[in-house]
Amino acid sequence: MANRAFVYPSERIFSSASLQPIPGLPPGLRLVSFASHQCGATGFSTGLATFRPGVCLPHHTHTCSEAVTVLQGRAEVQIEGRTYLLQPLDCVHFPAGFSHQVTNIDSQAELIAHTAFASAQPTRETMPVNLSISNCGEDSPLATDPETILRFNQCPVYELSESAFFTDLFARRFGAVGICGGFGRFLSGASLPCHIHDFDESITIVGGSAVCLVQGRQHQMSAYETAFIPRGTPHRFLNLSNSEMAMIWVYAGDEPDRTIVDDSCCSGTLNSVP
Repeated sequence: MANRAFVYPSERIFSSASLQPIPGLPPGLRLVSFASHQCGATGFSTGLATFRPGVCLPHHTHTCSEAVTVLQGRAEVQIEGRTYLLQPLDCVHFPAGFSHQVTNIDSQAELIAHTAFASAQPTRETMPVNLSISNCGEDSPLATDPETILRFNQCPVYELSESAFFTDLFARRFGAVGICGGFGRFLSGASLPCHIHDFDESITIVGGSAVCLVQGRQHQMSAYETAFIPRGTPHRFLNLSNSEMAMIWVYAGDEPDRTIVDDSCCSGTLNSVP
């Protein structure tokens, strides 16, 4: 097979603290965008939402799949009148076209959530609703319900690489269309081998610190910093610290997929993928 030269856009590293929030949201809600059309992302976007105590993003719809993963605090999510309680690392998938809202039910602590859309430029349409409410608490949706909720403490864990443990939180098999993603936990010294994807990827560091290595360029990341890795770009993540590192990863594809390549593609000593 002929070598494939790197012709895709460069990676981007985003810091949530330095990004301008998206306007037009309720007071006390800060939403920033990481991967999106603005950085050349195709088919998906990711971001971080911070809700002050008691703040609600009222009922609205999107024209694409959305996955919301709680990172800190407790969320109440409502879809078509069904109300659920989400704890840290629980994930809810809202299908396109279904009205939903998200509320920080804590009276003192912030709610922080990671968002992923199957669109590089998602839109939001506010929907006035008058629904009878069904309190589902920490139950799971019925098989006939359009939404999907994965409770983190009930999800399978697999070891993708030595001491690197992964949990899938949304994907085609869970109802998502056009995106998939999950949680990765890296013990001290753990890493993934150099690899590429056939779709764009977004990786948000949600615990500890990571080294992101892309074609010889090294990025130190922590505290919700996010890497946008374009399709076909060799990259790897390493935990070189003495404590655990954790990430939320999102692909612009229905199911996880990766191709291992020579480590020299990530170190920069080889400038094309065999």
